[in-house]
Amino acid sequence: MTIVNQTFLNAADAEGPLDVVPVAGRIGAEIRGVALGGDLDEATVAAIRAALLRHKVIFFRDQHQLDDAAQEAFAERLGKPVAHPTVPVVPGSRYLLELDSKEGRAASSWHTDVTFVPAYPEASILRAIVIPQAGGDTLWANTVAAYEQLPDSLRQLADTLWAVHSNLYDYATTHANANDLEAIRRHREVFASTVYETEHPLVRVHPETGERSLLLGHFFKNFSNLSSADSQRLFAIFQEHVIKPENTVRWRWQPGDVAIWDNRATQHRAIADFGFQHRQLRRATIAGTVPVSIDGRESRAIKQEPLPVAAAA
Repeated sequence: MTIVNQTFLNAADAEGPLDVVPVAGRIGAEIRGVALGGDLDEATVAAIRAALLRHKVIFFRDQHQLDDAAQEAFAERLGKPVAHPTVPVVPGSRYLLELDSKEGRAASSWHTDVTFVPAYPEASILRAIVIPQAGGDTLWANTVAAYEQLPDSLRQLADTLWAVHSNLYDYATTHANANDLEAIRRHREVFASTVYETEHPLVRVHPETGERSLLLGHFFKNFSNLSSADSQRLFAIFQEHVIKPENTVRWRWQPGDVAIWDNRATQHRAIADFGFQHRQLRRATIAGTVPVSIDGRESRAIKQEPLPVAAAA
């Protein structure tokens, strides 16, 4: 008889007020019958937040009533929206980030949003506007399940490690248009116009659930006090645990869809398999708090300075 670890089961809350349909075994659920917007009542907002903590990423179909203003109004009901620290907002909006394939902004590698700053976002709200006929799905991974599944010896090591995260990472190895020199130049001039570096614990404690998760992704630079070579070997080991298929969910977008994910307990990536088809989404992010390690220490900023001219060239 196979024994299933109940910790990882992604089941709906039988007592909850929402119509919740789990999508994958360890992460992700679709919520039906809710029209998102700034006029949602407190009970529904609280139920959405509870579902987000439980399922890590939640999906809503057919939210065609949302425009930029309504997406921002809903974000204000969910928390405190913040703009991206380096990329300009959508014209006319206060917080929204454009993710448009015409601009080469399909983040086709695993990451947690904006971990190069200490208090990186708590959650993200992504709205689909234009979706390819085929391709362009997004994957999410449960970083809590990844930590809980580590062998004891690796978990003990993870508990002691700290790592530097930076927005000045190797863009060319993580994007579909890696040979597009203009896209690389634009990335450096916009996304990395100010270079941020932050030291985070590899294992952070979730401020609401108390769960422990692995904090990695493509903004990782190196483990503190370890060489680049040793850091990359260890990174690969821990990252492979995060992105095991069992820990992931894949969402096939339709126009009008909205995905909300707990950025403190997940990684995600877009799949850049849609060629020259157009893909456009807009994202609002909710302000987060500074991560705390299992021994109570907080993440700390190391660097915030303009990109050197030579690096931008």
